[in-house]
Amino acid sequence: MDATQDNRQGIVAEEDAAHGYIEAKDKELLQNRLKRIEGQVRGVQRMVDEQAYCVDILTQIGSVVSALEKVGTILLKDHVEHCVRESIEKGGLEADEKIEELTAAVERFLRV
Repeated sequence: MDATQDNRQGIVAEEDAAHGYIEAKDKELLQNRLKRIEGQVRGVQRMVDEQAYCVDILTQIGSVVSALEKVGTILLKDHVEHCVRESIEKGGLEADEKIEELTAAVERFLRV
């Protein structure tokens, strides 16, 4: 790895550290949920491979979607409780930017 790549990785690491805050308890919860979802998706793949009944596959897909929506809800809650709250407490333009960012994130999440 050359110095440029090494430097870019350092920048990315700094950027990652500057963004987001997930509570430790929520991080573990999210990781466990995502692992379960991963298993569910593999199960859906297996069902397709085995040509399971279409309605059964659709039911499992619905379960995966619901599980992912729950993960998104937990992330949105953490974002509001930490990032948005902190920006509002500081006031100024940063608060307005965070509120707009939150609104856009909720619209994407809800597919509005």
